[in-house]
Amino acid sequence: MAENANNPTTGTTDAESVTTIVAAVQEEMKPPQESSKEAPNKVEKTRLARIIVGSIAILTFLLSLPVLASIIWLLYMKSYDCESLLRLPKLQIGIGVALLFVFLISNLVVFLRAKAHALGLLVVMVPLILMLTVGLALVGAYKNESKAVIGSPTWLKDKVYNDNYWNYIKSCIYNSRMCDDLAARSLSLKSDDFSAKKLSPIECLIYVMFHVSAAKFGCCRPPVICEMEYVNATYWRRNDHLGVGSDGADDEDCDAWQNDEDVLCYDCMTCKDGFLKVIRNKWWRLGLFLVLMSLLLIVAHLLLFIATVWERFGGM
Repeated sequence: MAENANNPTTGTTDAESVTTIVAAVQEEMKPPQESSKEAPNKVEKTRLARIIVGSIAILTFLLSLPVLASIIWLLYMKSYDCESLLRLPKLQIGIGVALLFVFLISNLVVFLRAKAHALGLLVVMVPLILMLTVGLALVGAYKNESKAVIGSPTWLKDKVYNDNYWNYIKSCIYNSRMCDDLAARSLSLKSDDFSAKKLSPIECLIYVMFHVSAAKFGCCRPPVICEMEYVNATYWRRNDHLGVGSDGADDEDCDAWQNDEDVLCYDCMTCKDGFLKVIRNKWWRLGLFLVLMSLLLIVAHLLLFIATVWERFGGM
């Protein structure tokens, strides 16, 4: 034992053995330390991905709410006077039912995005693209093809200016008694009220028919170019010169006007123009709504698909 204590070589060997063991232990402990540093980063990425996916999902749901509101508007809103002669109420109901399916499919894809994100994207894109196509047709984006699309500006113009259709529309406008309402508004007004204010015929018209639709403007009064003297809403006194404009249609409208409440200006081009303007504005706005909502939902679902894939692969 005295020899071992006095032998420096043995002490050195023991120290080296201890150092080697410590180094081995440190090497074994080093990988767990690195993995423990990476674990929080991965958790943070996963959490960030979930927040992004959840935010886009909520946004997509909120974007679908105006579609639901439009469904209620289309299914419960009363159609315009004489619109049924052009089969437009049936189109209105059809678009409302189609939008209901779009609303349901869109939200179903949002809620089932984790199970079938790729299939869900394909399923939702089909009705959205059809919605976009119909909307573009209603706003008149397809100049050549829009004649075959019910409700498009060209289709409406062809129907309204068709004499066979207009005869039915004209009878419907007369039976709706829209000009009677105009006459009732003018009972409290006197011609002196207008002469004292030195208003022109068109200013008199605006004064009497404030908030009156374009159809009433065109069907219940003579064209402005005729320069007739205002008496009341449905009676205008003719001047010696009529229709001094260069447009032959204006001259014909001046001749077609009669103070008879059964005739008035129902055969005038201005009556057709007014009726067309009222109907076309409604369907143009609906088409614009379909275009905007379809584009927003397409973008939202694409972003939701990308974010879902990102979340599924751990935010890499």
